[in-house]
Amino acid sequence: MPAAFPSTIAHTLEHEIVITKSRFIMTVAPVTSVEDADRVIADVRRRRWDARHNCTAMVTGVLGDQARSSDDGEPSGTAGVPMLEVLRRRGLTDVVAVVTRYFGGVKLGAGGLVRAYSTSVSEALDLLPLVRRRALTRVTVDTPHADAGRIDNVLREWVRHHEATLGEPAYGQAATFELWVPADEIGALRADLAATSGGVLEPVVGAERVVDVTTS
Repeated sequence: MPAAFPSTIAHTLEHEIVITKSRFIMTVAPVTSVEDADRVIADVRRRRWDARHNCTAMVTGVLGDQARSSDDGEPSGTAGVPMLEVLRRRGLTDVVAVVTRYFGGVKLGAGGLVRAYSTSVSEALDLLPLVRRRALTRVTVDTPHADAGRIDNVLREWVRHHEATLGEPAYGQAATFELWVPADEIGALRADLAATSGGVLEPVVGAERVVDVTTS
């Protein structure tokens, strides 16, 4: 198995729920850094300046080792921390959540607020595809243009069965296919390519890095 890291989300989403006349508008977005998350928060606060609260939570870093939250005027511990706990339970990183509350005139109490903010985040995340992250090794394969179509089909089928992913091909003097492969599957790739090409094709192994793999 390739090494697993916290996942992130595929794209930005807004989702609204109404609880006891209060509107809770959830904005969740993928980010690349704390500064990027701060920009998302600032944008929401600028667009929803008339809201009673814009509560926030973020987790960043490849390992998800940086986290921040804010109750933005709600009673301490009733908004930002519950939101952050949802992100943590989902195993996410490089994500920021902002829940905007338009007060409906009825107080929810501490328990009601915790449930409302947690539910806002959970329901939004349920609607989003995830981007899984794996430590994979870059492998390139050069093949003559005349064989490119056949090898492309072979590699597409191969990655489906070996927890690998294809990068973008490049076309120069030869067709160059890029794969991201678990380190312990490189031997299998080498053997399968040799069998497919009569020993002609030899993969070139590069560096390992953390790679995003989108899932539904």
